[in-house]
Amino acid sequence: MFGVVPKSIWNKLQPADENNLCTWAMRCLLIEEGNRLILIDTGIGDKQDARFFSHYYLHGEATLTGSLASRGFSRADVTDVFLTHLHFDHVGGSIVRNGDSLVPAFPNATYWSHKKHWDHAVTPNAREKASFLRDNILPIQESGQLKFVDQLVPKAETSDPHAPVMRFSDSIDIRIVHGHTESMMLPQIRYKNRTVLYMADLMPGINHLPLPYIMAYDIQPLVTLKEKELYLQEAAANNYILFFEHDPINECCTLHQTEKGIRAKERFRLDEA
Repeated sequence: MFGVVPKSIWNKLQPADENNLCTWAMRCLLIEEGNRLILIDTGIGDKQDARFFSHYYLHGEATLTGSLASRGFSRADVTDVFLTHLHFDHVGGSIVRNGDSLVPAFPNATYWSHKKHWDHAVTPNAREKASFLRDNILPIQESGQLKFVDQLVPKAETSDPHAPVMRFSDSIDIRIVHGHTESMMLPQIRYKNRTVLYMADLMPGINHLPLPYIMAYDIQPLVTLKEKELYLQEAAANNYILFFEHDPINECCTLHQTEKGIRAKERFRLDEA
């Protein structure tokens, strides 16, 4: 999870257990916007076999269905499922088993992906193949509920390659990054007169803020390095809120410049912002 950074260093920040495993979250985000209920990512799901789950030691009581119910919603209420990318820990909850069939977990939702990333996922390279499970991906397309954000009208003409490229909804713009995997989408959300950037796997947790702390999973780590640097500078300069999908403790933070580089300033839950 920390790539080339020695364990003797990162273990002080994110201690591993006796199996050399760290605890991580799979934190999705639910957005109410008018008559739309938008779910960003869907976690790992529960349809894979015991052998698959034996590698990951899932624990805790949280479930996607239970989390929706705690807010007064069911899976049928979700109108849009926005998938940052199609790795199994982000898309697994999108599809469920119904007898011998695999069907969408959100029967009334449109599922949104990025065409370039979708093509990358359905014809994966050998390095990423184990992260793109066909049972998570192909049934979405077969259901007829899949759309690509590429079909949306771009937000504006801009010479800045890192500016939001599309307007997804009234409150959500889309940023595109390529270091972790091809064409991963980062939702940029307007919330309480603030900007919230959903980090997905560009920066999985607060301990990935230092520039060299880049996952070995990333297909282009030097691209990630540049993307991180640009987004950290922008976020610090504009007081963005970073929302972490995988951090087990810290849901959000703001940033400031320190003598060691850009680091976390305030840490909080989004509902405290």
